[in-house]
Amino acid sequence: MNLFQTAQENFWAGEFGNDYIQRNQSEQLLASNLNFFVTALKQAGKINSCKEFGANIGMNLRALKLLYPDLLMKGIEINEKASLELAKFIGNQNVFRGSIFEAPCEEKVEISIIKGVLIHINPDMLPLVYEKLYENSTKYILIAEYYNPSPVAINYRGHTDRLFKRDFAGEFLEKFKDCCLVDYGFVYRKDPVFPQDDITWFLIKKASN
Repeated sequence: MNLFQTAQENFWAGEFGNDYIQRNQSEQLLASNLNFFVTALKQAGKINSCKEFGANIGMNLRALKLLYPDLLMKGIEINEKASLELAKFIGNQNVFRGSIFEAPCEEKVEISIIKGVLIHINPDMLPLVYEKLYENSTKYILIAEYYNPSPVAINYRGHTDRLFKRDFAGEFLEKFKDCCLVDYGFVYRKDPVFPQDDITWFLIKKASN
């Protein structure tokens, strides 16, 4: 049964999303995530609050908590099983269970984070997600995704229209003229110590801050 607006949402809310949980939790991933955020947030300085869009069970947030022990963490997660695990870590009151498209913007944080999620969003819905990232943040936005200079769809574990590469950060900056690029970088999947899945990251700041 389709519960959401797009095929991609239903895909991640269902069995594929359940299986993803088991594939993406390990001490090595936590170490790689910690190293990732040390680099990606170096120019941001002290962070007091964050909201992750598509947080899954919280592997990114667990790394951030090691960096910033007093960090207020909020997460948005569409998969029910993952959201239950996430709530155990950051508290039920800090989890929005549902689609990013429906996530509220009332509780703003210093940094909005999205990592490996925009690539799985229906391209027609990207402007809405960009707005959510912008509106939820008072200071920074971190976009960490597969990069391609022009939009392209790629087969994903035997599924079509489930993975898209493009210049997400470039589109975001074009949409919000009061934002500027602070830092960016790339992490290779074959890094011998701290691999990430070929992620290109962009730290963006609201120019008014």
